[in-house]
Amino acid sequence: GMSSAASYAVGAAELLLIVAFVAGFRKRVAYGAVLLLHAISTLASYKQYINPYETNTLLFFAAWPMLAACFALYVLRDLDTLWSADR
Repeated sequence: GMSSAASYAVGAAELLLIVAFVAGFRKRVAYGAVLLLHAISTLASYKQYINPYETNTLLFFAAWPMLAACFALYVLRDLDTLWSADR
C-alpha cells in the first residue's frame, strides 16, 4: 500500500540504522531502535506462535532468541567496544 518513493525512503532509513548498529555509532539510539523494531516485528506475529502446526512457522520461533540477543546487546552496549565508532 506504500508508494515506491516511500518504500525507498523506509529502506534507506533501515539501511542507515543497520550501518550505525554494526559500526557501534550512537549505541543507545541504534541498539535501542534495533531492539524496538525487532520486538515489534516479533510480537506482531503472535498468531503464528499460537497455532504452530497450522502453517510452516519454524522461522518465527528464531525471532525469540534474536530478541533476547538484541536485549542483551542493548543492556551491555557500554561494554561493546571492539571495532566501535564510539570508543
